[in-house]
Formats: sequence, C-alpha cells, structure tokens
Amino acid sequence: MSRLLDLLLTTDPAQRVRLAQAGLAMVVMTAGVIAMHYFVWVGVAAQGPVLWWSLLTLAGMAGFYALIRGGWSRRWAEPSLTVPQMLFALTSGAVAYALLGAGRGAVFPVVMVVLMFGMFVVSPRQMRWLSVYAVVLYGVVMAVMVAINPSSYPVVIEVGHFLLVATMMPAMSMLAARLSRMRHRARLQRAELAQALARLREHTTRDELTGLINKRHMQELMEQEHQRCIRSGQSFCLAVLDIDRFKPVNEAHGYTVGDAVLRAVAQEALRHVRVSDTLSRWGGEEFVLMMSDTRAALARGGLERLHQKVGALRILHGTAAVGITLSGGMAEHHAGETVAQTLARAERALQEAKSQGYDRVVVAA
Repeated sequence: MSRLLDLLLTTDPAQRVRLAQAGLAMVVMTAGVIAMHYFVWVGVAAQGPVLWWSLLTLAGMAGFYALIRGGWSRRWAEPSLTVPQMLFALTSGAVAYALLGAGRGAVFPVVMVVLMFGMFVVSPRQMRWLSVYAVVLYGVVMAVMVAINPSSYPVVIEVGHFLLVATMMPAMSMLAARLSRMRHRARLQRAELAQALARLREHTTRDELTGLINKRHMQELMEQEHQRCIRSGQSFCLAVLDIDRFKPVNEAHGYTVGDAVLRAVAQEALRHVRVSDTLSRWGGEEFVLMMSDTRAALARGGLERLHQKVGALRILHGTAAVGITLSGGMAEHHAGETVAQTLARAERALQEAKSQGYDRVVVAA
C-alpha cells in the first residue's frame, strides 16, 4: 500500500498534498458522474449527452491530476491548480444542470462541496471572483433553459433556484474570508511562538554579555565531542583561557569597562578560531575553547596566534586605552579519560602559565 501511495502521490510532501487534493476532487466528480447516470436510468436525463458529459468531466479532472503529478503545474503561481479545478467543476455542474431537467436540484449539493473544497485553500479575493462567476454562469444557464425548454424549466422555479445560488455564493465567500483571517492569525501566532522559542533557546545556550556559548551548553557539546571521538578514534583539545589581572581592571576603571573588555576579548578570539572550534565563556573572566579533530602540536599554533591577537587589543576608556594579556592552558584529550579529566589537565596547565609570569600558553603533558 505504501509503495502504491508513493506511486500515485510521489514522495515529495508538498506534491503529496496537492495530489491528494486533486484525488479528492476526482472522487467528488466521480460521485457526480454516478449520480448523473442514475438519473439516466430512471429516465430523467438523456443517455447520449450525459455520457459525453461524463467522459469530458472525468478526462478534465484526470488532466489536472496529470499536470500536478508530472510537475508541469509548478510553472504556475498556484501549483495545486485549485482555482482552475474549481472553475472546471462549476462549469461542469452548470452543464449538468442543463442536462438533468427534473433532477437538476441534485447539482446544488455538488456545487456546495466544490465551494467548500476551495474555502480552505483559495484567498478571499479569489473566492469572491469564483462566487461572481458561479452566480453569472448559473444565471445564464437558467435563463437559456427557460427560453428553450420552459416546460421542464419553468420560470418561477428557475427564479427560486437563482435566488438560492445568488444567496449561497456570497455567503460562502464571506465564510472563506473569515477562514482566511483565522488562518492568517494562526500563521502569525505560529511565527511568534517560533521566535519566542528561538529566543528561549538563545538565552539558555548563550552568555548574555559576550554572546558566546555558556558553560552549561559547552559541557553538553564537549560530551558530544567526546562520544564522537570514541566512535571515530580521533582526538580533540581543550584550552582554558583567562584574562590576566582582570580584577584590578574592574577596580581601576569600573565594571562597565570590565564588561567592555570581556566583550572585546570574546569578539577578537572568535575571529581567530576555526569554524569547527567552539569558544565559550566559562565564568567570570575565564573562557574555554574546544578544538575538534586536532592534536596538541597543531592546536598549539592556533592557540598562540589567538593569544597574540588578544594581547594586542586596546580597549578605549575615555582618553586612555586599557591593555590586557591572556594566559592559557591546553590539554589534548587522551583515550580512556573523561572530559572532566582533560579539562582538569588544561586548568593545571593554565595555573602553570600564571605561575611562570602570566601572558603565555602552556600545554599539558
């Protein structure tokens, strides 16, 4: 059954919706064809005209299905061809009205289904034009049948039928407009919800001051990298970076300047890490850098460049420029150890860099 549905509806989700819609329209029109032949069987309608009507109706609906299934409908603004299908169905119904004589009242439920079919898809403007088309079309057909066959289409009955159509069509148009507004509000609400969720994710994974990944999310990413390396046999490096003598900067210049220093360090460091690397604010003036799929010998060169670039920063404060330096400790992850153990070795290397006089990078053994 699944393979048959894939054959009929394709595997493209958008195409499946369009083809399912066209298939439903074919089912409705097929039911109309069956009803027409029932009226032929009971002697209300002539067999020959109804047979031709049936063939043309089914061929037309099959043609719409083929246009969508073959992908040709994608050349138009509306690939589902809903409006053309509705116009075709309304026209087919009008011809059926002229053929059915005493049974012509059966056309109205089909017309209602056709209009309801489009209410959930077409725009209010399109629905208004379709309503105008239907009212004019059925009015013309009724007038013609009154003129050529007044015994079967008495004028008093046709006036009543026309009033029914003229009332029904605008009502359906107004309902379509209301549904369109409801769909529009629902789309706006979904968009607002998506934006709110995106902001929430941003707040839970990003440091508000620097915009870097926060400690909690970094721990998750490091664990994911650890599991990836277990599967692949590759390695990664962790570096712990600390702004030297940051507390005196805050005391001398104030926390506003301290925040500016943190932001400047974060932005400069991001410019000098690989796309595959991940930089996070670990806490206070401390940062953690994860360098994926690399060994210590290669990672050290990149870390040294980052250290030099950050060390060259000058953060303007009034007429003065605040200079900073950076100390770092780096460790390559060893097979069999945990992320916490690798990070602890990097932190010990950082303490070694500070004990040697700051402004340097030390690699753990």
